[in-house]
Amino acid sequence: MSFDAEQFRAQVRAFCREQFPADLARKADAYLYFSKADRVRWQRLLDEREWFIGHWPVEFGGQSWGPLQRFIFIEELEYAGTPWLTHFGVSFAGPLLCAFGSAEQQRRFLPAIRHSTAWWCQGFSEPGAGSDLASVRTRAQRAGADYIVSGHKTWITMAHWADMMFALVRTSETGPRQQGLSLLLIDMQTPGVSVRPIRTIDAREHINEVFLDEVRVPAANLVAAEGQGWACAKFIVGNERVLVTELGKARRYLDLLYELSAAGDPGGRRLRASAGWRRRIAQLELEVECLRSLAYEAMAAAQAGSPPGVDASVLKIRGSQVQQALLDAIVEALGAQGVPAPSAGEQIGQERAAGLLAEHFYARASSIYGGSNEIQTNIIAKAVFTT
Repeated sequence: MSFDAEQFRAQVRAFCREQFPADLARKADAYLYFSKADRVRWQRLLDEREWFIGHWPVEFGGQSWGPLQRFIFIEELEYAGTPWLTHFGVSFAGPLLCAFGSAEQQRRFLPAIRHSTAWWCQGFSEPGAGSDLASVRTRAQRAGADYIVSGHKTWITMAHWADMMFALVRTSETGPRQQGLSLLLIDMQTPGVSVRPIRTIDAREHINEVFLDEVRVPAANLVAAEGQGWACAKFIVGNERVLVTELGKARRYLDLLYELSAAGDPGGRRLRASAGWRRRIAQLELEVECLRSLAYEAMAAAQAGSPPGVDASVLKIRGSQVQQALLDAIVEALGAQGVPAPSAGEQIGQERAAGLLAEHFYARASSIYGGSNEIQTNIIAKAVFTT
């Protein structure tokens, strides 16, 4: 479906400027963490505008956006500082069910995803099976009309808020490892499911361990067929392609660096007077622009129907590196404020400095989640040296 890219970008910017609630905008300006209620509220505003599921097929209520339009949408939301969309439902489970789900699964689950009345998490990673999903050991054994599931999932983002989990499980021990995997939809309130938070360095709660102790899951919650879990997982990872760059966030951080450097206090004057600092900012601006060029080249190719290559891995590596470099510079620019308890009345205030420090700490994980940069480098090398 064709669209005017710049007109659409302007529409998203205007919507964020005019419809982003003032209390949430204040949180965004201070880089504070959004609650589940904050996110639900924003997602419902996007749904009222018919944008929340714009990338879903028309027959399921979406607008069949292509990769480029979806990318522009996400970039502008990030740049405006709006709450991170809970992609596990709208970007992963929803499109998965549109493509692979039964009519009954689509009827049961898609409306709740659209209206943010049910939240999802992704049950892929396990101890010893993070980037190597073929090593998943969580076992699902058929027992009449159910599967009995036992195992241990880890690094599960937002599992403490989730109502449902799409989980990669092992239904067969014979044949190639990938062929023994299946995908199940698990109600998080089922007896035997327990969630244990993992405290991260930013002192926020994002991720969790999930323990599955003989959890009874209806066989009707199997997506596609037994042994199709690997195909489902690849589909989901393919949908992550548009999200890994976090270009809008990088642009937002770059703007903040300019703001800190232009401040009228002694810290800002010190930064402006340093030739080394000016070179550093110029280098970071160049890296953001290069990232933007890479991203839009990849999205244009995807929009034209080009099969995905290694560009997703390149974008993942560069996106995380640029984000970390920007936040390193921001913390340096904060100077004495870049400590856990800065004194009141300083340049940007205690609350905002604390929020930025939390962003900086959590960004250490950006080169790990979604497939570590080391794994992405291997993917690129394999593609280059085997062609």
